[in-house]
Amino acid sequence: MHRPDVRQLIDRPLTLGESPVWDDRDGVLWFVDIAEQRVLRLEPETGRLRDFAMPAQVGSLGLASEGRLVVALRNGVHLFDPRSGALDFLVHPEPSPASNRLNDGKVGPDGNFWVGSLDDRAERQPVAALYRVTPSGEAARIMGGLRCSNGLAWSPDGRTLYHADSRGPFVQAFDFDPASGSATDPRRLLTLTEAQGLPDGAAVDMEGFYWSAGISAGVLNRISPEGVIVERIPLPVAAPTMPCFGGADRKTLFVTSLASTGPGGPQPGTVIAFPVEVAGVPVGRFGEAAGP
Repeated sequence: MHRPDVRQLIDRPLTLGESPVWDDRDGVLWFVDIAEQRVLRLEPETGRLRDFAMPAQVGSLGLASEGRLVVALRNGVHLFDPRSGALDFLVHPEPSPASNRLNDGKVGPDGNFWVGSLDDRAERQPVAALYRVTPSGEAARIMGGLRCSNGLAWSPDGRTLYHADSRGPFVQAFDFDPASGSATDPRRLLTLTEAQGLPDGAAVDMEGFYWSAGISAGVLNRISPEGVIVERIPLPVAAPTMPCFGGADRKTLFVTSLASTGPGGPQPGTVIAFPVEVAGVPVGRFGEAAGP
């Protein structure tokens, strides 16, 4: 296992860091602290960090047009304007059960916001689901019977959607149509153990490999399209939650983490980064379908 040259990017401790998204237009990294109900904006070059309070837990975010963000709050999907502070409700794809909350989400190559839920109780019952949310506020239920929806990412050609259930604990793939946003033929790629790293958030590189945050093992697992772990990257954080590719060439891997207890004792959540050899697949903007 290759140990990367890792930099810690923030001094501020996070409780539940998640959902890093690189904004290539502004050269900044957006991410959230779910437990602290915060959206955060980091300028990696200067270290400047801004935070924006949300009225509820924020599970994930994505880029949208005109400098806005699409955010998945406990009380639904909203559009957020960091400049004005305006927060406009779009839709709540899953108003019940009340014990569920929205979790991992990402803008797909179809220009829609894909977001899943989790059962927020300790036992994590299979009552969660995966949804597709359109810019007009329509929500479609794609798959139910989940415990903790996670790991959304797309192949370089946009024809495969990857998805995980952290408590499944499995990674699966769908056939995906970027024109219509349809996801069909779900198939299990692999099941992961706690020692291997339960699958949390994820990203895909331009060679088509799926990078999964192994939250229970302090690693990133690089997984082939066939479902084989081809590389395990140990990290200096005990509980990594999600990677994303960024930087001008998309060859910097940013990883969020949550507060946990590692071999050296209690460890706050943070954001780390390290260089990689293969660029990542760019992530779209809400309402903007990817080109051919």
